[in-house]
Amino acid sequence: MKKILILSIVGIGITALSYSIIASDKPTNLNENSTTEIELKTSMNKLWEDHVMWTRNVIFNIMDDLPGKDQAVNRLLKNQDDIGNAIKPYYGNEAGQKLTDLLYVHITTAANLLTAKKNNNDKAFKEANDMWYTNADEISAFLSKANPNWKLTDMKMMMHDHLKLTTEEAMARKDKNYDADVVAYDKVHDEILEMSDMLSMGIMKQFPEKFKRPTTMGTK
Repeated sequence: MKKILILSIVGIGITALSYSIIASDKPTNLNENSTTEIELKTSMNKLWEDHVMWTRNVIFNIMDDLPGKDQAVNRLLKNQDDIGNAIKPYYGNEAGQKLTDLLYVHITTAANLLTAKKNNNDKAFKEANDMWYTNADEISAFLSKANPNWKLTDMKMMMHDHLKLTTEEAMARKDKNYDADVVAYDKVHDEILEMSDMLSMGIMKQFPEKFKRPTTMGTK
């Protein structure tokens, strides 16, 4: 009887420990003070990978005359909401909405640019391209003002590279140069992860108190 009681107590203890471990593995919300560097970087990378992935989907829709363009554009616009929401815990609701608004212009202008290139409308393409780069500079200025770790020159370079590489991707697709299309997307993907890492590092430097690791009992 004693053996059964002891085994039962041990079983209960193991079960409780298992639930504790499972609970501790759940991701932490970005606005909690226990946010880790890895969680921020992973979340930011996912957002920006979605950005280039759904942009690629829209490029396919427009250049290859595929159905589902409206749905793809709407999903891409939702991504801009998600990116804006991701900075709200650090910079506030107004700043998050401002970034979303700027990114909406980035996306809608890109769609106009792609359509103009698809239709070989050079005038409309130049107008959209000029607006695209102006908007990129506005995004760079906004971010640089929010965080001194995001230098304006660096942000502009990152944003301009993003536009240049995305244009190369779209042109390769239009020309049906699928080898170049694959190479171009790999470059877009690599570059956006560099920008994502720069944004994550800037937030961690500006708000170190949000990334303090929990104190372990027994440590000095």
